[in-house]
Amino acid sequence: MKMSRRSFLKGTALMGAAGMVGGTSTVLASCSNESKNTVKPLKEPGTYYIPELPDKAEDGRELKAGLIGCGGRGSGAAMNFLDAANGVTITALADTFPDRVESMAKKLEERGITIPEDHRFVGLDAYKQVIDSGVDIVLVATPPYFRPIHFKYAIEKGVHCFLEKPIFVDAAGYRMCVAAAKQAQAKNLCVVTGTQRHHQRAYIESFKQIMNGAIGEITGGTVYWNGGHLWYKKRQQGWSDCEWMIRDWVNWTWLSGDHIVEQHVHNIDVFTWFSGLKPVKAVSFGSRQRRVTGDQFDNFSTDFTMENGIHLHSMCRQIDGCENNVSEFIQGTRGSWDSNGMVIKDLEGNVVWQYDFEAEKANHKQNNPYTLEHVNLINTIRKGGLIEQASETVVSNLAAVMARESAYTGKAMTWDGMSASDLDLTPKDLSLTDKMDMSGYTVKVAGTPAE
Repeated sequence: MKMSRRSFLKGTALMGAAGMVGGTSTVLASCSNESKNTVKPLKEPGTYYIPELPDKAEDGRELKAGLIGCGGRGSGAAMNFLDAANGVTITALADTFPDRVESMAKKLEERGITIPEDHRFVGLDAYKQVIDSGVDIVLVATPPYFRPIHFKYAIEKGVHCFLEKPIFVDAAGYRMCVAAAKQAQAKNLCVVTGTQRHHQRAYIESFKQIMNGAIGEITGGTVYWNGGHLWYKKRQQGWSDCEWMIRDWVNWTWLSGDHIVEQHVHNIDVFTWFSGLKPVKAVSFGSRQRRVTGDQFDNFSTDFTMENGIHLHSMCRQIDGCENNVSEFIQGTRGSWDSNGMVIKDLEGNVVWQYDFEAEKANHKQNNPYTLEHVNLINTIRKGGLIEQASETVVSNLAAVMARESAYTGKAMTWDGMSASDLDLTPKDLSLTDKMDMSGYTVKVAGTPAE
């Protein structure tokens, strides 16, 4: 019997992926049954990290945490931390602005936690006081620009870290985080980053299926964060230049990295995590059409070339009234995986595996990945183990920076060029009280003007 290459791939895709559902090695046969091939895992079990995710961390020694950044994500991270385990507490707070610290202190009082006045720190250097206050863990949820220096200082002082994503906005921050991550490993300090899909049960089970060979070799993918416009802050009377930008941080590139870095990094991270690849080149375009404040774009489209030559297409948009999609799609030689529905299909489009969300609800009381990442952090610390996610997060984070800079300039950006570049978004005159030179905070225009 004659068999086309496509027919062979379609047949083996169905049988191979179905075998992965049962968790056993499946023998594949051609229609003539003359040859047999074993499904080949992408990676052997035990060579990649799978977190243990009980509903709550095991009891153990008391752990004290300090919170740096008392805004919405900071207060959320604090509550997630407290929900993750018994015997944990928050003992110190820091923020650039006193009203944020006081607001957070009131929220903690509702949980029965009182933060003494001498442990409520305010200002751009307040992070040092929190880290030096005797905490075991620091929860860093400031605007992303500040995270590298906070990470660096915490590791130098021997403090475990939870770092919200992204963990840097430029090449200077990338190198600082790489160095701090290496130091954390050397000191056996745990670092968990806010790429919460790494602690989301459906993503973890999908990752395991793909590692087991369910879709074959990865050949490409598409990742999306197309959603609506985020919040913004209009300037209030009495606010300095710096205060306005920090309070409106999600709209300013030097503070957030632009939304491709601040938000879409989640989706890019899924592909770099599942594939184990980093991009060697990014070619992007984007524009600003609806944004009200700041100097950022509101849409990006990027073609990433990965180190083995396959391509990843990335799309993100923050504009109301448009088609929305927040998901990841990965294509392989045997089939594909789609996070919409957490489903694996063969090459003919037949569903061969799907994550069981009902079973998750039945078997677990805690399924919030924002809390489970703290469960894993606390468990690992109490057991004397090591988890260090920053060195993994820097890959997707720098990929997003590459894409942003390509869109801003209209030029291709390479991994080697960006990682070694002198890109540093630090303002020359950063001051909470004095005026700053705002002339540089303009929307970028790619290419050269037409004549």
